[in-house]
Amino acid sequence: MWQDAAQFLLKVMFGLAATAFWLRFYMQWTRVPFQNPFAQFIVRVTNFAVRPLRRVTPGLFGLDLASLLLFVLAELAWVLASHWVADFPFLAAGIAIWPGILLYTLAACLQLVVYLMIVLILVQAVLSWVNPFSPLAPVFYALSRPVLAPFQRFIRPISGIDLSPLAAIIVLQLILIAPVAALERLARGMIYGLA
Repeated sequence: MWQDAAQFLLKVMFGLAATAFWLRFYMQWTRVPFQNPFAQFIVRVTNFAVRPLRRVTPGLFGLDLASLLLFVLAELAWVLASHWVADFPFLAAGIAIWPGILLYTLAACLQLVVYLMIVLILVQAVLSWVNPFSPLAPVFYALSRPVLAPFQRFIRPISGIDLSPLAAIIVLQLILIAPVAALERLARGMIYGLA
């Protein structure tokens, strides 16, 4: 029972950290204006790690590689910590499990990114209905735009109702069900096949 509680706490702790680092990377990538409360919050909670890492990890093509690296490291830390809590025999397995651990980390990163995109699309859709003139509306519009734009090209609004968020969420769920789950199963097979 304590293992389940520890797993949950680790997932929440590392998941929140990874989410903040991903949002900081993604907001810079999508050129979201940082003069809003949401962006300022993300910057403040991630500055403790991003600013020192930027000294040794420069950006590339305008991308914030320090935030992206911290996102991946937070997910890797979660994968290692959750296996450690579950009494995984790291010493017996040796270094042969590292390709599986890294593949599992990649699957965890993709899963979190897809879930975050679903949440961003839902928030944007709700804001567009409830309070389209909210100061946060442009932020969530810019964050959901890269995913929604391809769907909006093919799905026109019906009587003023935009159905593209629904289509985007369905496709994102299919991505979770098929390729991401397959990657996670492959990684688990690599890890536990060698344990």
